[in-house]
Amino acid sequence: MRGAILKCYYLDIRRLKRRLTFPGVEEPIAALELKLYDNVFVPGFKINITTQEIKDTLVTVKAILEEKHNSLFTSQVQSLINKIDLFGLYFASLDIRQESTIHQKLFETVADKSDGIIPGNYTELSETEKIKALLQINGVVDPGIFEDEVAADTAQIPMAVKTIQEYNGEAGCNRYIISQCNSTLNIIEVFALFKMQGFANDDINVDIVPLFETIDDLGNAGEIMKTLYSIPAYKEHLKRRKNTQTIMLGFSDGTKDGGYLMANWSIYRAKEELTRITRYYGFEVIFFDGRGGPPSRGGGKTHKFYASMGNNISNREIQLTIQGQTISSNFGIIDSAQYNLEQLLNAGITNNIHVDRHAPLTGKQEELLQELSSYGFDEYKKLKEHPLLASYLYEISPLRFYSETNIGSRPAKRGKTQGGISLKDLRAIPFAGAWSQLKQNVPGFFGVGSALKKMEYIGRFEDVKKLYDESLFFKTLIDNCEMAMSKSYFPLTAYMSQDETYGELWNMIYEEYQLTLGYILKLSGNEELMGNYPVDKLSISMRERIVLPLLTIQQYAMSKIRALDANGEDNEGLKDTYGKLVMRCSFGIINAGRNSA
Repeated sequence: MRGAILKCYYLDIRRLKRRLTFPGVEEPIAALELKLYDNVFVPGFKINITTQEIKDTLVTVKAILEEKHNSLFTSQVQSLINKIDLFGLYFASLDIRQESTIHQKLFETVADKSDGIIPGNYTELSETEKIKALLQINGVVDPGIFEDEVAADTAQIPMAVKTIQEYNGEAGCNRYIISQCNSTLNIIEVFALFKMQGFANDDINVDIVPLFETIDDLGNAGEIMKTLYSIPAYKEHLKRRKNTQTIMLGFSDGTKDGGYLMANWSIYRAKEELTRITRYYGFEVIFFDGRGGPPSRGGGKTHKFYASMGNNISNREIQLTIQGQTISSNFGIIDSAQYNLEQLLNAGITNNIHVDRHAPLTGKQEELLQELSSYGFDEYKKLKEHPLLASYLYEISPLRFYSETNIGSRPAKRGKTQGGISLKDLRAIPFAGAWSQLKQNVPGFFGVGSALKKMEYIGRFEDVKKLYDESLFFKTLIDNCEMAMSKSYFPLTAYMSQDETYGELWNMIYEEYQLTLGYILKLSGNEELMGNYPVDKLSISMRERIVLPLLTIQQYAMSKIRALDANGEDNEGLKDTYGKLVMRCSFGIINAGRNSA
């Protein structure tokens, strides 16, 4: 990335040089061009140019143009200065991300094999005692003590970050994200990771970012951060990091763990609580949202979610993860990128200008959403705990082929379990993707119908309807649910309704879909899904004409693979041929459907 941005600067300087042939300007531009050439094109040349050096030269040139040459071409010089301010020598920041379980195993090894860096009985200590021991680390651990390759690699991350920062500036790599974070200890472990490579507290120039994903973790996030903010060493670290704590929230894993309603509501509540606690301790929180493109991963009408946030949720800065096909769909061309960025910026700006436009949820509204989410969660748990759910996805969807397509941002599952797959090991993104290619989109609607039916049964449906009319947050939640349902197509897999093994499960999902359909139309007052969004609905139908034939071929190929497996035969490589057909269809489905989950 550094090489790419330096090459861009070099080409821009060459273009400027042709224009800036004035006395006092030509010489510094020519010298800068030569130095950039050496840094970019000379093999083995040690990088010896800095962002500040490039910028200082251009600022000097601009001043001379303004003073002596009637400000000719200053706009071109300023344009390049703006690029340098934006991209530096790093082009794009690199985040480090590792699971908390890896850090845990790493420090257990350190306790066992290092000489007094941390107590030998470390594993027997309480969490408070472990935190104290980690903060007192004073020494350097040799990465050679780790037999596990991942642990050895993780132990060397601090030095890699230091090297990147030396060559590219701090912005080149200054965040460490902790996946599966479920305790204050998990956060301090990363702080200690740097200390055990010889870093003084003042030299840890990295934002430590906890990622809260499951429903339990989201519920416990406030207490975890409250404990963290009470640790003097970490408070001093935050003061050095501009009094700002970044917290990542995982929409995909939340939906997989708790279902659509509970995940979205848990994230909203977590943001409220984390904002309150962080402000109480004198810091500012930035939320880094793990939202994907589809509603089941927190996407859909994302700008409306942000517009619905009141001033009780921090929104000075919002960060999003946007992956793969969603990048090309939303930001692949200038017009599309400008439109989508404007939508997001408008949501944040109008929130600050029109503070009362979308007032925070009242206590009664929050109680109603909590009750509704709990009913949805109860129904979703029945599905999640179904003993055949994981094998259903593995056998009926193209899930098992994802690892062979080489197009995913992560492996399909955690760990190295052989054969089938458990729901716990299955990563959230493949989980949502599998439902998408089944055209069932379970993470985007399951439990919503049952929750609304329960509210009607206890005489509170009118309260829900009032909430739908008054709360942009809840309305957007339902709108996104409609979008997920609009992209479902149960006739594709209707043949499974009579299947001896999976028929019960298929019917369970289909019945919830039909229930949700009826109650959402009753809630919205429309005659069809997405009745308020005719343009979006047309866009989906256009894509479906491309996607459905491919999905039909894919389902046919998978049914043939299951038949071959059941008979214990391959018929001269037919199974492999059908497998390739499944994968090739996946490419087309993803490209055509974009954010279709």
